[in-house]
Amino acid sequence: MVEIDVQIPTAFDPFAEANDSGAPGAKEYVHIRIQQRNGKKSLTTVQGLRKEFSYEKILKDLKKEFCCNGNVVQDKELGKVIQLQGDQRKNVSQFLIGAGLVKKDQIKIHGF
Repeated sequence: MVEIDVQIPTAFDPFAEANDSGAPGAKEYVHIRIQQRNGKKSLTTVQGLRKEFSYEKILKDLKKEFCCNGNVVQDKELGKVIQLQGDQRKNVSQFLIGAGLVKKDQIKIHGF
């Protein structure tokens, strides 16, 4: 008789990676979005930064670095959100990576 070594495939668990990271949900992402205002005016929003960071200090550095105005808005569902004038999506992502606040794979850029 010939013995055949057969491997039975196991079920694929799509949430296995999230459980390994130790996070309660999925990966903690920082979302950088753009919102169109009137005409060609736009607004860049940053949400998902860790709560232990000082949003006001981050905002101060962003405003000084990119020569734009901005503020921190408290939202019921999203928590604190940083808003900046203009399309600053790429600038903000490079700043956050360069400052060591987040890793490149934790940033999601949305819009257009």
